[in-house]
Amino acid sequence: MSTKLSKIEIEKFSRQIILKNIGAIGQRKIQDAKVLIIGMGGLGCPAAEFLTRSGIGTLGIVDYDRVSLSNIHRQTLYTEKDVNKSKVKIAKKKLNEINSKTKINIFNYQLNKIKLNKIIKDYDYIIDGTDNFESKFLINDISLDYKKFLVVGAISKFDGHIFNFDFKIKNNPSLRDFYQEDIVTNDILNCEYDGILGTVAGIVGTMQANEILKKILNIGQNLNGFILILDLLNLNIRRVKLKKRKK
Repeated sequence: MSTKLSKIEIEKFSRQIILKNIGAIGQRKIQDAKVLIIGMGGLGCPAAEFLTRSGIGTLGIVDYDRVSLSNIHRQTLYTEKDVNKSKVKIAKKKLNEINSKTKINIFNYQLNKIKLNKIIKDYDYIIDGTDNFESKFLINDISLDYKKFLVVGAISKFDGHIFNFDFKIKNNPSLRDFYQEDIVTNDILNCEYDGILGTVAGIVGTMQANEILKKILNIGQNLNGFILILDLLNLNIRRVKLKKRKK
């Protein structure tokens, strides 16, 4: 565990530290944690921002895309001045301005199996903020191989899905037990086709960060083995048991 908190750290994170479920010990756990966020879009931006604000020790961010004008309404780390610039490079700069103590590792390339295998082993917790099923299944499978704690987010229109998978638990369900690869297509989660209200992305991404922090601190209830389904247009929220499918 990291060394004793400095006076500046105690002041900066004082509103967290005074929570009886966190305290100084919990804050040091946050500062020792290593989180990998894959996809720095509508989900990855708020997740990265709030993890950085919480004092997370090491944050890896993966994305090969550049900021477009249509991203800005929901991707909270970018402004009009950032259009056509690398998402991960801009995100690193903004996050370091929030918390200079958080180590930000950037991976400015398109994800594939070989590259993800190389980087995932260095992180304890994984956030999937991607917008296509090919990437989601890849992240799911490699997180399962390395027995990582994975939080998956999916958004479309006014709706959101959040999954937690603790792959250290034997026979735990995975994303493949909910989405069947043979009947989904990559454009199902594509905001370009379905549209998305910006606040929906912010809510789901922030909740993904919240699930990571709860796991780091080992507090509260988690979604392992469940899916949280959010209908934010009609304010319907359901938690549904996810069972492992027979092959």
